[in-house]
Order: sequence, then structure tokens, then C-alpha cells
Amino acid sequence: MLSFVLLIIGFALLVWGADKFVAGASAFARRLGVSPLLVGLTIVAFGTSAPELAVSLTAALQGANEIAVGNVVGSNLFNLLVVAGLSAVICPLVMDRTLLRRDWPLSVGAAALLLIFIAPDLKISRIEGLILLAIFAVVLGAQIRAALKNRDALETEEDEVLMPPVMIGVNIVLGLACIIIGGQMAVNGATGIARMFGLSETLIGLTIVAIGTSLPELVTSLVAARKGQNEIAMGNVIGSNLFNILFILGVSSAITPIPVQATSIVDCIVLIAVSVVFYLPAMRGKLGRFPGAVMALSYVAYTVYLIMR
Repeated sequence: MLSFVLLIIGFALLVWGADKFVAGASAFARRLGVSPLLVGLTIVAFGTSAPELAVSLTAALQGANEIAVGNVVGSNLFNLLVVAGLSAVICPLVMDRTLLRRDWPLSVGAAALLLIFIAPDLKISRIEGLILLAIFAVVLGAQIRAALKNRDALETEEDEVLMPPVMIGVNIVLGLACIIIGGQMAVNGATGIARMFGLSETLIGLTIVAIGTSLPELVTSLVAARKGQNEIAMGNVIGSNLFNILFILGVSSAITPIPVQATSIVDCIVLIAVSVVFYLPAMRGKLGRFPGAVMALSYVAYTVYLIMR
């Protein structure tokens, strides 16, 4: 019974927290006069990736990060196929040109670099981790410089009522806290229910726990899509994917080299392939409901493959 209560309360906190977080983030972008895309790529993406960061850092400090790469690649596949896919199903996503020209290709490049690092020796070394962190710093700097350069074009209209700075902070901090706590409660509740029905620990790890760490990205992007905040919805997806590979794996492997399971090579190739395939319809300027549905169904097929392999 407790597991069901945890699941319900967790999802309620996720939805409410995401609503406040998106409202605060978009108001923050208007206050600064920068594109909501930058906020989606940075503040929102980093915030919703907090569970993955906490899990990976804890594992690295304990010297038990063997599944770190698999978790990150699995999370990135979920972000791209389910988070972006379902967001497009709810409301077709108009693609930002900067995201299409710079950030989406960068996410493909990050996945390709990860494959290059892990394929020869099934390991990410400290040097390779530092390279990932250096690339992350360069990418983040380029995103911020480009956003600040375009501030003049994003001037807020004088008659627009702006959210007070204190309320922006409250919305962002409180919303993010509810997202993280709600996500953990939902995972604990779902895991308890799965054990009640006799599901194996391996299956729980591959499905519920992996999806659970991506619940913040899912709910935040769905709420943003429903509100018409396309830049935040897609910026969250692509920004989280960049953050997961470049920063989380970079920091984790810099602490201690990460051994990689051979199956992660296949998962990495799948991530690169779907990133390229679904980039093609997005290049037309809009990710519609049909491509979004195909993306979500592709993840179902991938999950079936995970269970069977």
C-alpha cells in the first residue's frame, strides 16, 4: 500500500514542481533578455539531470560506476525518443534554428566521441574524462556568448508584467526540489510495486529505475510543450543529453576510470543512429505528432530489446 501512496505523491510533486520550474525558468529568461532556449539548455537541463548526476557521482566516489555509461546512454535515448517524442505528440514542436544548427549536431558528436572512447578498451580513462569536461566548458561558453550577443533582439515589451525576482527564485528552487523529491518517490514506489508482482531486479533496473531518473526531463518538457514553451522543451532534451555525456561522465571518469559493459557499445550506436534519423524531420523546422509518435514507439521497441538480450 505504501508503494502506491509513494507513486501517487511522487507523480503529483513531479507535475506541480515542473509547472513551477518552467514558469520560473521562462520568467528568468525574460528578465535577463536571453532566449528561453539558453535557459532550457542550461538551467532546466542541468536541474532535471540532477538525479543522474547524484547517482553517478555517488557511484564514482564508491568505485562502483560500472553501469554509469549504460545508465547515461539509456537516459539519453529516453530523453530523445520519449521526452521529445511525447512532447511533439502533445504539441508539435517548432524547432529553434540555433538548436538545429549547433546543439543537436553537438549532441550527436558527443555520443560519437563517447563511442570512440569506449570501443577500443571498454573503459573511459581519466584523460578522456578531462577531455569531455573541457569540451563541455567550451560548449557552455559558446552557448552563453551566443545568447548574450542576441539579447538586443529579445528585449521585453514595456507593457509586459514581469514576475518579481524573488518569485522567480522561489519558483525555480521550489519547483526543482519537488521534481527531484517527486522523481525519487515515484521510482521507490514503482520499484516496490514491481517487487510485489515478482519482477526481477535486473528488469526493474533496466526499466523502472532507468526511466525514473529521466522522469524530471519528461514531466518538465511535457509541461513546457503544453504551455507552448517549445524552446524550453527541446532545449531541456538536448541540453540534458549533452550534460549527461560531457559533464556527468566527464566528472565520474575524472574521479576514477569507468569500466564499460560491452552492451554499451551497441546502445551508443543506437543513440547515434536515432539522433541522426530523427534529426531529419526536425530539420524541416517542426517536429510533428507523427514523428513524435514514431519516436516514442521506437523506445518501446528498444525496451523490448533490452529485456530480451
